[in-house]
Amino acid sequence: MKKSVVILIILTVIPGIIFADIFPKSGTAGLQFLKIGIDARAIGMGEAYTAVSDDISSVYWNPAGLALKSQNQVMFAHTEWLAGIRYEYVAISKITTMGTFALSTALLHMDYMEVTEEETFGFTGELFTCYDLMVGITYSNSFTDKFSFGTNIKFLREQLDEYDVNGFAVDIGSLYNTGWNNLTIGMAIKNFGPDLEYKVDEDGDGHLNEDPFDLLDNDGDGLIDEDQDEFPFKIPMGFSLGVAMDLYARDNQLLLASAQLDNCVDRQETYNIGMEYKIGTFKIRSGYQINYDAASYSAGFGWSIPTSFAIIDVDYSYTNMGDLTESFLKTPHRLSLKFSY
Repeated sequence: MKKSVVILIILTVIPGIIFADIFPKSGTAGLQFLKIGIDARAIGMGEAYTAVSDDISSVYWNPAGLALKSQNQVMFAHTEWLAGIRYEYVAISKITTMGTFALSTALLHMDYMEVTEEETFGFTGELFTCYDLMVGITYSNSFTDKFSFGTNIKFLREQLDEYDVNGFAVDIGSLYNTGWNNLTIGMAIKNFGPDLEYKVDEDGDGHLNEDPFDLLDNDGDGLIDEDQDEFPFKIPMGFSLGVAMDLYARDNQLLLASAQLDNCVDRQETYNIGMEYKIGTFKIRSGYQINYDAASYSAGFGWSIPTSFAIIDVDYSYTNMGDLTESFLKTPHRLSLKFSY
């Protein structure tokens, strides 16, 4: 028990020291799709999932949890987001003698929209669309029967009509099970990576990031440079610290509770709590996010279906987005499928 306390202190204090200068709580980060949670089970528990992670969805929440699954897995997740935006997530894992590896990809997409001119504020008849893309590779391993560690390397891309930006980020996470009532401490640092910057050729001369303030024709086209200097922007790097434990376990029933602190570069700290009650192969969930100005209450259910070729987990969740919720149908609904084989 003393070792558990020491590890908890380390996981709490060290990230706070490391992140002390990079959480100014000002400005806005880009690539916001990286903050949209995946897996209906995790969302149904109010996203208090860093210490619960124990399957293929760990590639998003805490890569250390990927090593806890004794079977290969495939996951498909779909989210009906706000304003007609959709979010797809696919991941596949493979257990090897060196540890567990996974590949994942995420796509945020939307319908085509009409181009509007600023001068006349009217439609031009042209259409455009936007999307965000993530492709990641994850490695995780259990170094003891109580401690596991994992990391995830991600390629990122955002396309806004004709403009695009590419980058990369890294996630790292750890899990420590104390052995007492399955009490688990989880830590994850997500989206650690360099600032990104759009490359825009506003005057169409084939040159980027010219200095428009020196009043010179740097590219020799006979015109004063028209390009504006594009400002770099952060990606939504964050730190999560969570605990989870079994409150009740008997026969085929299990009551799991979790709590979590989230600290993100572009918002104030949030606190998440969640619970899951399992009876046989059926599960119901509920969770709440405190100090978060968009999502608050979440709920969901799941069902495990054993088959001859795999165990299929079907999960659904609903999220109340507060003032952004127009109706029950026009608020985020998530559906995820997991195959363990």
